[in-house]
Amino acid sequence: MRTSLLLCLFSLLWLNPVLAQKKEKTNFYDPTRIVEVRIQFADRNWDKLLDSLKTGKDDDRILADVTVDGEKFEKVGVRFKGNSSYYNVRNSGSNKLPFNLKCNFEIKGQKFPDKVETIKLSNGFRDPSFIREVLSYEIAGQYMPAPRANFVKLYVNGDYMGLYTSTESIDERFLDDHFDVEEGVFFKCDPVWGGKEKEDCPDGDKSSLMYLGDNPYCYLDLYEIKSDTGWTELIDLTRLLAESPERIEEMLDVDLTLWMLAFNMVVVNLDSYTGRLCHNYYLFRLPNGRFVPLIWDMNLSFGGFRFAGTGQALSNEELQTLSPFLHYKEKNPKRPLITQLLSNPLYRKIYLGHIRTILDDNFTNGKYLERGRELMALIDEEVKNDTNKLYTYEAFQQNLESTAKAGKSSIIGIAELMEPRIEYLRNHPVLAKAPPAISKVEAIEYGPTLAINAVVDTAEKAYLAYRWDPDDPFVLLEMFDDSSHNDEMSGDGIWGATLENKKGLQYYVIAEGDRSASLSPARASLEFYEY
Repeated sequence: MRTSLLLCLFSLLWLNPVLAQKKEKTNFYDPTRIVEVRIQFADRNWDKLLDSLKTGKDDDRILADVTVDGEKFEKVGVRFKGNSSYYNVRNSGSNKLPFNLKCNFEIKGQKFPDKVETIKLSNGFRDPSFIREVLSYEIAGQYMPAPRANFVKLYVNGDYMGLYTSTESIDERFLDDHFDVEEGVFFKCDPVWGGKEKEDCPDGDKSSLMYLGDNPYCYLDLYEIKSDTGWTELIDLTRLLAESPERIEEMLDVDLTLWMLAFNMVVVNLDSYTGRLCHNYYLFRLPNGRFVPLIWDMNLSFGGFRFAGTGQALSNEELQTLSPFLHYKEKNPKRPLITQLLSNPLYRKIYLGHIRTILDDNFTNGKYLERGRELMALIDEEVKNDTNKLYTYEAFQQNLESTAKAGKSSIIGIAELMEPRIEYLRNHPVLAKAPPAISKVEAIEYGPTLAINAVVDTAEKAYLAYRWDPDDPFVLLEMFDDSSHNDEMSGDGIWGATLENKKGLQYYVIAEGDRSASLSPARASLEFYEY
């Protein structure tokens, strides 16, 4: 994963680790401002033309001139996007439909500002608050590669269409920003809705990563392949997950997967792998052979979708008290990514540690509410002026704090969901007990060897996760507090592990308690120490 490598100052005897930071990104998706986008079609019946293309291939578009903050781009390919957000809104008679604008559709190499190739505009379907996507992606991006998002004022042929959410595409630019690579096995994990059951194939469940045998035919309608090849690799992943989960790190970035699952659980993002529809994520295979999951489409986060896949729609109270062990405690075979990973005691404890970190960073301290109010203040005037908005201005004003109507549905307020949920999770038996505390991490040179020490309180075990090459996966090495691993005295709370003394080391520490684990840095593996 790409990071900006920092120079490290050290002495010959000891040094403090330096925390790697994420790459500075450009500001097209700056959430502190509202971008203006104007689309100009030559044909006055542009909407009917776009409707006619909706049943065709994703590459079918009509041409338009697009102006972004005053800068004009010609022959941009435009189509409607979305499923529920398109069909439900179109059937309601509303004009506020979601758009996909591809800058290089006709003019190869043409890009929007900041080298953006595709602008994706969401219409706020089932989100009276207008802020669920932007707020969710901001939180998720602290812990895993996640798209950026902000707001756009959209005009079409001079008419104001309203306020939209603009979400970064998971495309070659995104992959290069996060992984230094643009090509590889790549899947959008969204099934073909309404597809027929395939004969001679086991029963699957959408994009769940269930193993359905070795015939790619059985997977065709469950995943959308974005690369030229990849079915063999995807099937290998599902087989390993089903038959040899103890080896899953060979083919899956387990830590980033645990972060995604933990995030979905904290914010009750059930329109995801976790919920009934089991979709809305991508899988990309890195050059090291491991898949990484990439979260996507969060307009229904914070309880906007009420189906967990275990029964009827959840009530407000059931959303607020949704168990962090959903699917795992039921041993649900239709969610192997959850049941198999959480069956590993260490993975389960790391998952719980990630839940605690997300809570502490964003929710227990009230930051999510503060940020939500900032976003509402930014867009308030535009929401008020948006005559095409799907829900009322009063619903917008209410939905950060309390339930608001979205058509015939009631969408729980973000704070109405999260305040009881914070209390529920903090008092959950596996989270109420304080985890091991990691107070100090040092790298100490001993000639040809390098000792990594960590001061850890109340840990049962500790591990050093390390790698020498940024493109390699982290490897776990057990640490000890026994005076035999350059860790000073036995039982003094200083844990140690020894490596070869050479430059290029990236690492973090895991302290395992009896119920959950702690990491240092807390946001590892997206952040880590360097030597």
